[in-house]
Amino acid sequence: MSKVALVGFGPWGRNIARNLHQLDALACVCDPDPACRTAAAKTYPHALVVAQEADVPPDMAVAIAAPAVDHARLTGFFLDRGQHVFVEKPLALHADQCAPLCEKANNNNLVLMIGHLLHHHPAVIELDRLVRQGAMGRLLYLYSNRLNLGRFRREENSLWSFAPHDIAVLLRLVGSLPAKVAATGGYFLHPKIADSTVTHLHWESGVQAHIYVSWLHPFKEQRLVVVGSNAMAVFDDQQPWSHKLVLYRHGVDWNDGVPHPRKAEAEPVALVPDEPLEREMRAFLAAVADPSAPIIADGAEATRVLAVLGAAEASLGSNGAPVAIAGLVPTDWLDRGVQVHPTAVVGAQAHIGPGTKVWHFAHVMDGARIGQDCVLGQNAFVQASAVLGDRVRVQNNVSIYDGVHLGDGVFCGPSCVFTNVVRPRAEVSRKAEFAATWVGRGATLGANSTIVCGNRIGDYAFIGAGAVVTRPVPDYALVTGNPARVRGWVCSCGERLALPVSPIRGELAACTRCGGQYVATTTGVMPHVPGAPA
Repeated sequence: MSKVALVGFGPWGRNIARNLHQLDALACVCDPDPACRTAAAKTYPHALVVAQEADVPPDMAVAIAAPAVDHARLTGFFLDRGQHVFVEKPLALHADQCAPLCEKANNNNLVLMIGHLLHHHPAVIELDRLVRQGAMGRLLYLYSNRLNLGRFRREENSLWSFAPHDIAVLLRLVGSLPAKVAATGGYFLHPKIADSTVTHLHWESGVQAHIYVSWLHPFKEQRLVVVGSNAMAVFDDQQPWSHKLVLYRHGVDWNDGVPHPRKAEAEPVALVPDEPLEREMRAFLAAVADPSAPIIADGAEATRVLAVLGAAEASLGSNGAPVAIAGLVPTDWLDRGVQVHPTAVVGAQAHIGPGTKVWHFAHVMDGARIGQDCVLGQNAFVQASAVLGDRVRVQNNVSIYDGVHLGDGVFCGPSCVFTNVVRPRAEVSRKAEFAATWVGRGATLGANSTIVCGNRIGDYAFIGAGAVVTRPVPDYALVTGNPARVRGWVCSCGERLALPVSPIRGELAACTRCGGQYVATTTGVMPHVPGAPA
């Protein structure tokens, strides 16, 4: 049996110590508080008791139950020493602190296990089995209440203190990260530390959940409700083992388009009474004995939980505004300099080039293709089959629909509009009539301009503000009005050329800004190389 050093002999650390002692694994207790060390020495006289983490023997596995603010630092310290680590939730206070810790554990074949206790609760294990086997049907919504009076914290709010357990279970049951999170809180005992919070989670599949946590509540409640299309389940940890998990096979009958509930009797689900913390410590010791074995609450899982917590915290600071999950941004995007604002929603299957920036409340769907060094402004939308080249600039409130292809260097002014059908009706489906729109390299679409689908905008064309394009636009043309008409010609740098609307073939003009040379053709204007025939 592996020997374990416990770091932190506070209220929860003492529960861990008790279980490790019963498993004959507790060998050392570390705590900087003299009173805690005295209590540890009295309760476990066989164990080495030390004040500093540096005094923990390096040949032991380590269980960390220190204050949350110290978790990341202590975990990194012991992993650097080559020791297996169990750390109470949360692994860190910021999701971006997780990756280095996971990398250290992976590179050195070390165990990094997180104290998401409910993963080891018999009721959660059985509930997960019911969901996986399809007994619940399609998940619809879930909610979790974790309420009590005290223990009041000052180093973290109720969200960080209570919600990690519930987030971990919800992610396990749904099987994926939510797309966005919104959270509100109440600040009653301290102006900056939320005593109660309600967090709403929304998945792209339509599943929704909420988590209500509070340490300012008249009675203790730990309840999880899962509603599926075939059945509903209630996990109430305050009930005796015979009724901790109850299944309701309720249904809905439709009569003349009106739903009516069909109620069923409660069905208690048989569970094997077992202390979750003992199971958790056994799982840690088993992982230490075989570090190659998978663990459900590893560093990757902790990172996902922290991504949700971080989004909820950001929403709290924004008066409940929905925030996208930072964890949805793939790691390779970050490595390539892709920046996605926390309020943006970007599908993990979108193709985004290096250096691209996606700003506030933008939405990029799975399958969209965006080149490198692009900028998507606030509230921009890119549909699944849209294509953007390199160095495209999309200003605020622009929607780029399926069938729109933007060449390199295109500028889309604020609130410019693309259409995808010519004669849209809300009550008539015309998806089969979608027409492609091509915008050439370097073109500029002015603010509030409208590009009717099925047209091509030429290279370096300039569409004036408010113009409505109803026909193809030649290369280098300047168009304005409704419907848009050619009013002149522009250089690739945007300067207007001294050419008439209908120039004579072979007529030359030079840009007064950059000196570029242009020649009139039968169809419009094109760059001219000096010395070449006109």
